[in-house]
Parts: sequence; structure tokens; C-alpha cells
Amino acid sequence: MINDLVGLGYGIVVFGILIGVGSVVLGNLGNSIGGTANTNVQSVLTQLGSSGLSGWLPAIIAISIGLLFLGAFLIGRGNRRR
Repeated sequence: MINDLVGLGYGIVVFGILIGVGSVVLGNLGNSIGGTANTNVQSVLTQLGSSGLSGWLPAIIAISIGLLFLGAFLIGRGNRRR
């Protein structure tokens, strides 16, 4: 089960880094283009921020770890019955 948690941790870290790097790249792209494109990029960055996609990261972590523990306990109970 620890191996599953390590894999889950790596996935969550990569997801967080991807959001961070994507936000920086989009911000710099919008600033260099300017005009309507910058307005649109800033809107996308707002949606990716704490109120958007990255705001769900703590919930994703909690649900994933909870499901791993629940799965481990259910598999353990299934083996004891036999």
C-alpha cells in the first residue's frame, strides 16, 4: 500500500507543477501578445487559480488517500473470511 501512496504522491506533485508552469507560461504569453489575447489569458489563469482547477487539488488528495485506505481494509477483510 505504501507503494501506491508513493505513486499517488508523485502524480499529485506532477499535477501541481504542471499547473504552476502552465500558469507562468500562459501569463508571459498573454503579456507579450497584449490586447484581447491578454484579457483572455488572464481569464484562463483566474479559472486555473485557487477558485478553479487547482482549488480541487486538496479534495483530490483526500479522496484518493481515503479510497486507498478503504480498498486496503476491504481487501484485508476479504482475505480473512476464507
